[in-house]
Amino acid sequence: MSNILNREFPNRVSYNRFVELEKSFLVPLCAYLNTRRVTSRGIAFVDSTPLRVCHNRRIPRHETFKDVAARGKTSVDWFYGFKLHLIIDDQGELVSFLVTLGNVDDRKGLKKMVKFIKGKLFGDKGYISKALQETLWEQGIQLITKLRRNMKKVFLEDFDKIMLRKRSIIETVNDQLKNISQLEHTRHRSLANFMVNVVCALIAYSWQPKKPSLNLRNGKGTDLIIVEENNACFLSKM
Repeated sequence: MSNILNREFPNRVSYNRFVELEKSFLVPLCAYLNTRRVTSRGIAFVDSTPLRVCHNRRIPRHETFKDVAARGKTSVDWFYGFKLHLIIDDQGELVSFLVTLGNVDDRKGLKKMVKFIKGKLFGDKGYISKALQETLWEQGIQLITKLRRNMKKVFLEDFDKIMLRKRSIIETVNDQLKNISQLEHTRHRSLANFMVNVVCALIAYSWQPKKPSLNLRNGKGTDLIIVEENNACFLSKM
């Protein structure tokens, strides 16, 4: 393959040199990634996913991110590294993104990501907070989450119940980022190269021709939404 591409890339550098040069492109890559995000059109989903930088058994002797990464906890296990906080719309498009230490509360991350959101925002139980809901409501955002077992039930419209059940769309996106765009691996040589890898993974995902989608829009410039009438839900033009 290298011989075939010699003419197209006569000045290509070695792999080691390529890794050294990565960090110099972080700022322009971040600027380009910002052009690939969209503003939500009334329906958005939020979630976070761990970015492990090493196996838990190697934490004590890990050097690359020593004193930088942090231990965090998922619903399954502990990890050492960072978190990617992500917001997408119902078509799987990137709305907002944020990288934090692994021990940062998801609710704190969300507060820094609401600039490009409007309408309904669906999240898991990790985003439950009355104070956060009130703060977002003042900004025109309705945060809707599932309830814990010991919480009082609240009335939800049928549309909101359906969208809560469809929240797994963002988990599918996180899965594709890790398995297709190689968002997570343990071979980073520096913090800058780690960030380049995250940004490039998000850019690569943004160019996927077919993203996970709820198919609520007709693709002809006219949006379709689920509306309620006589306790029935159906699609209608906005």
